[in-house]
Amino acid sequence: MLYAAATAAEKRLNLRAGLASGTIQRFPGAFNPLSAKLIQAKGFEGVYISGAVLSADLGLPDIGLTTLTEVAGRAQQIARMTDLPAIVDADTGFGEPMNVARTIQTLEDAGLAGMHIEDQVNPKRCGHLDGKQVVDEETALKRIRAAVDARRDPNFLVMARTDIRATVPGDGGLDAAVDRAKKLVDAGADAIFPEAMATLAEFEAIRAAVDVPLLANMTEFGKSELFTVDQLAGIGINMVIWPVSLLRLAMGSAARGLDTLIGHGTLEPVLAEMQHRADLYELLDYESYNQFDTNVFNFQIKR
Repeated sequence: MLYAAATAAEKRLNLRAGLASGTIQRFPGAFNPLSAKLIQAKGFEGVYISGAVLSADLGLPDIGLTTLTEVAGRAQQIARMTDLPAIVDADTGFGEPMNVARTIQTLEDAGLAGMHIEDQVNPKRCGHLDGKQVVDEETALKRIRAAVDARRDPNFLVMARTDIRATVPGDGGLDAAVDRAKKLVDAGADAIFPEAMATLAEFEAIRAAVDVPLLANMTEFGKSELFTVDQLAGIGINMVIWPVSLLRLAMGSAARGLDTLIGHGTLEPVLAEMQHRADLYELLDYESYNQFDTNVFNFQIKR
């Protein structure tokens, strides 16, 4: 009922424990607070909040147009609805190192368990698109140092994402990613997010290079093959995200529903594909609100 029972501090401890457990942590991407509740109900270990999803939710492309206020506000709305730890995509930190520091404290206050900052230049783009550019090494390291220095809760996870793999052709890109990952860890990063790894062998190379938790991004229609959870666990990946998947599923279903409405004049043919009202009310814990007023939930729903 209302918001999650677990505190932000408890969620951060749970995230740390999960990453140290030896069991891969599965973090589907929530596109709104309700989907975060569904992720928890289905038994996943955490919730991911994608910058691409937050920008798409506003009808904008993922090129760094969202502000810290928008990201922190929406992330708070999502994180507070689940007892699971939530991590958020903080893009490039929303500015210079002093802005990164403010970003960290704002996201702490919003109740997040952690975040990641990438080494792209602005305007940034989706990590699985061509034509990315990354900042120089010193700038990337300054961002992480600023983030680590600014956090007040030492359990708030500061993850460094590097997009450098795709900026150098051939094996040179992987070598560059390994080198940068090592230096980001030395700068204080708690975990590494190597973006757009093409093969399991590339993930393995990063795994061999650093001794902090690693995240694998299994986004659809991108540079990486869609490896299974078992495949990723088998090479020592600690966390896997599916950042935009639920949004893609929802929007695909919505488009088909609108086509049905145009073609048939009714949504009767697709009722079986919809979440039933009874299931929605169960997910919302509607009945529990009767403790405030017994007239809140005094009806029955036929399935």
